Amino acid sequence: MIPTSIYSKKSRLKLLIIAVALFIGAATVIYTNVLVAKLSEREQQLIDLYAKGLRYMINAEIDSDNLVFIQEEIIDANRSVPVIQTDENENVIAYKNLDIPEKISEKRKKRLLQREIAKMKAQHKPIEVSYQQEFKNYIFYKDSELLTQLRYYPYVQLTVIACLSVIAYYAFSYSRKAEQNRVWVGLAKETAHQLGTPLSSLMAWYEYLKGSPKFENEPIIDELGKDVKRLEIITERFSNIGSVPVLKDEPLLQVVDNAIGYLRNRVSSKVAINIETEFPPETTAKVNIPLFEWVIENICKNAVDAMEGKGSITLRLVKSNTKGAIALDIQDTGKGIPKTKQEEVFVPGYTTKKRGWGLGLALAKRIIENYHQGRLYVKSSEVGKGTTFRVVLNR
Repeated sequence: MIPTSIYSKKSRLKLLIIAVALFIGAATVIYTNVLVAKLSEREQQLIDLYAKGLRYMINAEIDSDNLVFIQEEIIDANRSVPVIQTDENENVIAYKNLDIPEKISEKRKKRLLQREIAKMKAQHKPIEVSYQQEFKNYIFYKDSELLTQLRYYPYVQLTVIACLSVIAYYAFSYSRKAEQNRVWVGLAKETAHQLGTPLSSLMAWYEYLKGSPKFENEPIIDELGKDVKRLEIITERFSNIGSVPVLKDEPLLQVVDNAIGYLRNRVSSKVAINIETEFPPETTAKVNIPLFEWVIENICKNAVDAMEGKGSITLRLVKSNTKGAIALDIQDTGKGIPKTKQEEVFVPGYTTKKRGWGLGLALAKRIIENYHQGRLYVKSSEVGKGTTFRVVLNR
């Protein structure tokens, strides 16, 4: 296990960014709500003063010197809060700060005003204005346009921030993935380049030893030839990373058998490797043989490590639920993977071994999904009993 993996650090950084964003969003909503409450209280006081001024004007003497002052400084000063003055039967007497078209019929105007009264009732209780101890008027009002906009402002702001965050996240992910791809390709190409020179030398020495009478019929020469051929395949695999591989219709059972044939002689004799199929031997799938064999080897080597050199591995060609596809299940009797870790095993850097880069399964997934347009995932796993990986390929 790599506890300080850079990828786990990035996950924690993402969580920290999300937490900070949520804190900022919550603080914005709370602060705006405080401002809304204060502005709403101020408008309530303004309407109360408006109602008192109206009551005074109705009950005051005609020649009162205060009427002009009240009209100009209180009644006319309200230029933002929509109000409607009605009698006891809610017949409109006057209205102010409402967007009512002038050139409409009285019937339609009445209908619009009644609709506004209904909205005002839903927001605030009307204020009663009595005069001559017998008659009553009512002042209906609702929130000003500024207060309404301020009330919804934080949600609009949060929506914009969320959209920008999503765009930034995908841009960052795309940039990071592109950077990772460049690193993968650069590393692979450099590895292939570095292998080229010693491999050419080994091939020359192999041909020399093979043609020497001194080593005639020596089994070690044949094994040396297999390993040289193996190095050629590995070099080709690394060379294919970063370029578009050629996919051909290949007999999948034979491809799997060839890949396993090399592993059988190089793993513990206590590990049994079996191949099963639900299809005829000639069944084909679109694969690039060097890359696909690499996937099988990576998964099987991880299985051998999980079984600690003792157990069985079964490779089974089965029908896939995906139309036009074929599945390869690779089942082992190893330690198993907890459900919480089944996605993490494909993350570069994740490993349970004391030594290792944790790139095998990440590379296998990249080969299958990026180059073969297929799928690689953990089909099932039980701790202490084993794991089954499924590879889905196009037929």
